[in-house]
Amino acid sequence: MEQAKKIVDAVSYLEEFTPSKKEPLSHPIKVGMIPTIAPYLLPKLLPNINNRYPSAQLTVIEEQSHRLVDLVKRGEIDTAILALPYDCDGLLCLEFWEEDFYWITLKSSIKKPVKKIKSKEIDQSSLMLLNEGHCLKDHILDACHFQQQSESNHFGATSLTTIVQMVLGGLGTTLIPKMSLKTLTDQNDQLSSIHLNEPGPHRKIAFIIRPNYTRTNCIDTLITLCKKSL
Repeated sequence: MEQAKKIVDAVSYLEEFTPSKKEPLSHPIKVGMIPTIAPYLLPKLLPNINNRYPSAQLTVIEEQSHRLVDLVKRGEIDTAILALPYDCDGLLCLEFWEEDFYWITLKSSIKKPVKKIKSKEIDQSSLMLLNEGHCLKDHILDACHFQQQSESNHFGATSLTTIVQMVLGGLGTTLIPKMSLKTLTDQNDQLSSIHLNEPGPHRKIAFIIRPNYTRTNCIDTLITLCKKSL
């Protein structure tokens, strides 16, 4: 298995120097993304890629962070976009974005409009977060200085879309990253989004690659396009 990986890396290295492969994204590239990034970045990123590099051959794999780290390490995908902090030991992390969290609640539950909220003002018992295994949950708990949620406070949600619908149904409140704010709240005038007033950024976004990855020009191009899209 290790020998096969070395052969694949060697072939990739040689392809870098062939005339037909010189333009960034002119060869197939597999990019992993976590579920709390993919639905909100891709609608902005893909049009920019298609406009600038119409012949780009991009494959996107949506998985949780631990799975993507493993795939990158094994060379099964070229790179992945993760939210930091996260354990990426042995890989290079190329940060390109940072953002804060916003508290989402029903407007009818707020006595007076506010623009910011401290974590101590949030009722943790009614705070709905993603299931275990999603790094966003850990990032939110860290940003709020909350202890791990109790077993009785599990809501079984695996997507932010589901949790926001639960907020609309009056089941509780939640926290979401700024990247997802427009998509998840703009069409719901019953919701209020309030900036979490805790030291930030609350999470950083980065590409991860293997130290010996040769197509760094492709990653540089994707980073530029991501920044433009966001």
